[in-house]
Amino acid sequence: QVQLVESGGGLVQAGGSLRLSCAASGTIFGVNDMSWYRQAPGKQRDLVAAVTSGGYTNYADSVKGRFTISRDNTKKTQYLQMNSLKPEDTAVYYCAAQIAVSRSYTRVYWGQGIQVTVSS
Repeated sequence: QVQLVESGGGLVQAGGSLRLSCAASGTIFGVNDMSWYRQAPGKQRDLVAAVTSGGYTNYADSVKGRFTISRDNTKKTQYLQMNSLKPEDTAVYYCAAQIAVSRSYTRVYWGQGIQVTVSS
């Protein structure tokens, strides 16, 4: 059973910083792309940032220059460093990862979601 567990969310003032973590556990053969999504109330879930197994990254335009995604392959963990936070960054943040549980089977797993609230 594979699980993704997020941590690091909370309440912060505008201009502040938070660091989200997402650790994968269980029977894991390998981890491919890892990513962060967010969903604000009444809106769809959107991609925030992604990182490949080789370390290539991409970001939503709204967070470029403020957020940084990274990963520690030895710990099967990804991070999202969020700086210069704005009230519009308020959302539930979800991590996702493409995980191989065998040589022949890979699927996307999701974390449970973690609240980030930025006050003005």
